[in-house]
Amino acid sequence: MEASCSYARGADGTMKVWERRADDSSWGEKQLGTRREERSGLLLASTTALISGVAIFVDSYGTKDFSYPTVYTTAKNLVAALLLCLFVAIMTWRRRQGSSFAPVATRGDDRTKAVSSRIQLLFGCAYVGIVGGGLAFVAFFDGLSRTPPLLAGFEHDTLVVWVAIMAFAFLGERLSRWNMVAIAVLVAGSVLAGGGVGHLTLGRGSLLILAATVAWSIEVVVSKRLLRWITPTALGAVRMGVGTVVLFGYLAYRGYFDSLFSIDSTQLLWATLTGMLLAGYVATWLAALKRSRAVDVTSVLVASVVVTAALSALDGHVLHAPRIGGLVLVALGVGATLWLRTRHRSIA
Repeated sequence: MEASCSYARGADGTMKVWERRADDSSWGEKQLGTRREERSGLLLASTTALISGVAIFVDSYGTKDFSYPTVYTTAKNLVAALLLCLFVAIMTWRRRQGSSFAPVATRGDDRTKAVSSRIQLLFGCAYVGIVGGGLAFVAFFDGLSRTPPLLAGFEHDTLVVWVAIMAFAFLGERLSRWNMVAIAVLVAGSVLAGGGVGHLTLGRGSLLILAATVAWSIEVVVSKRLLRWITPTALGAVRMGVGTVVLFGYLAYRGYFDSLFSIDSTQLLWATLTGMLLAGYVATWLAALKRSRAVDVTSVLVASVVVTAALSALDGHVLHAPRIGGLVLVALGVGATLWLRTRHRSIA
């Protein structure tokens, strides 16, 4: 099949190629480097899944060393916020830029559109910081202190279902039959890995984790839009910085603010370790989200349950056949998502 191509540099500086096949009179635009960007995004998402699996396992022990879960959450989020803010400051200084924010309107946009973009940026950052980086953490770690690690991991992994629905509705991400099959396999695998349907209880801890997961799924959609105007590291700093301030206020309201400054050396070690993991999670997650589709990034994140289960097994927890089968299904679902998006993108 013969084809003719024409190359040109777009207004945004990216090289583009227009290709016309001999049997097709229409022109199809393809941006060079898009597939490479998507692959790098999925690789980053795989790294995020690894960090998440380790973090959930470590958090299940770290939170038990604190009498009040939100004190632990605030301490670790403070560490993450400081690390991300430090990174943004260093990168800003190195690039000699006055801000890590990208312009919110391109040349030719009218004043109304520019103002609208700034309002979206303001409200979006407010949600990411206040809810995603603050209130959702309160709910999640309160629930985690009452829930086994594998069950908590499963409930967190339902994120892919909520994101798939919202990404289709609000981001226009197409869900093919392959996407839906992969998501179904991931959910089924997570149920089995969590101990089966009989272990899916709706206690207070489970409901809190589910509420946090839904809040984070909304944050994924909001963040995907915000990343048009703001860099991943800057958005991560906003998320953890504003979120930590919210957690400070919550601790003060509950009368536990003084407890934050009276933690012992062991508690400080837990907060530092998990705060570093959290900073790595946020940085890689947002970088992946900027490069790849939201539904694909969250699908890959389900692999964290495999990591958590492996660490639980090494820690002496027995994994029975159904759970092992569930982990195999999760691995197959994640592997299928990666393969379809990197090798056969046209059918995914």
